[in-house]
Amino acid sequence: MVYGVVLAGGIGSRMGRVDKPKQYLTIKDKPIIIYTLEKFVACPGLEKIIVLCPKQWVEHTKNLVAKYIKPAEDSIAVIEGGSSRNETIMNAIRFIEAEGKLNDETIIVTHDSVRPFVTHRILQENISAAKEYGACDTVVPATDTIVEAVDNKVISSIPDRSKMYQGQTPQSFKALKLKNMYESLSDEEKEILTDAAKIFVIKGEKVALVDGEPHNIKITYPYDLRVAKSLLEDEEDD
Repeated sequence: MVYGVVLAGGIGSRMGRVDKPKQYLTIKDKPIIIYTLEKFVACPGLEKIIVLCPKQWVEHTKNLVAKYIKPAEDSIAVIEGGSSRNETIMNAIRFIEAEGKLNDETIIVTHDSVRPFVTHRILQENISAAKEYGACDTVVPATDTIVEAVDNKVISSIPDRSKMYQGQTPQSFKALKLKNMYESLSDEEKEILTDAAKIFVIKGEKVALVDGEPHNIKITYPYDLRVAKSLLEDEEDD
């Protein structure tokens, strides 16, 4: 079974002074999270969608789903996220396990709720790559030179840009394999995690690359809201 896992646990601190997490901000006539969910609902390869959000926003999220995505309401579960990104993903896997659907072939397609411009192609290629490799990450080639500064003060190296990529989401995995590897990590290893794909890297497992899109942006700053509004207007004109 293939699950979409939409991560809506952020509080949007970099968005500035707003009265709600950024995934619930409205662009044009809908909250950002709804645009993202609409892309997942429209993907036939996803059999069920799990939305994970802060406890105090669970009922609000359920109400939004009921209001905007009525035909697919039964295929979307809204549950509480965890204390970190990876713990939130583990909550999704535990939910799947409680449903009796967790096995070697279960796939999860994890995605930021504030990336509403993910495409059907990206979702389908994530599903295919996760089935083949066990894990995949959506990326775009780095367009700027990447500079490393180990001490955060002076340059320690400048890697070859042709081998550098910027990570996006979705990231997709065989869920049981991810769960087993995460639970085998030491506390020290868990502390250095930036995302779930790194779990596979730490364990020496392959993570396939899926081509992303420059417009598959993450809405993080006020500027991004203006860009997103423009992209939505372009979608409507197409």
